[in-house]
Amino acid sequence: QVQLVESGGGLVQSGGSLRLSCAASGSISSIIVMGWFRQAPGPEREFVASVDGGSPKYDDSVKGRFSISLDNAKKSAYLQMNNLQPDDTGVYYCYMNFRSGAVTRNYWGQGTQVTVSS
Repeated sequence: QVQLVESGGGLVQSGGSLRLSCAASGSISSIIVMGWFRQAPGPEREFVASVDGGSPKYDDSVKGRFSISLDNAKKSAYLQMNNLQPDDTGVYYCYMNFRSGAVTRNYWGQGTQVTVSS
């Protein structure tokens, strides 16, 4: 069984910072990609950032403000969010694409709320 535990969300004023953490545990042979999506009120979940063994990827809306990193030894990903704006408000979901033995799987965390007040 695999778990993704997110932490670090909260309420912050415009221009402030938060650091999200996502810790994976369970039957994981290797991590291929970890990243974050977010969902504002509404049905759409949008890509924020991802990281694998190479260069991180960011949505244009967060480039220059957010920074993602991966610690393979701890099976954890981190999202440093600076200069937060009200449009960054939403539930942030961690996801992981990983190998468990011979099988490749995707997994999502439960989400953590980020609220940015103006």
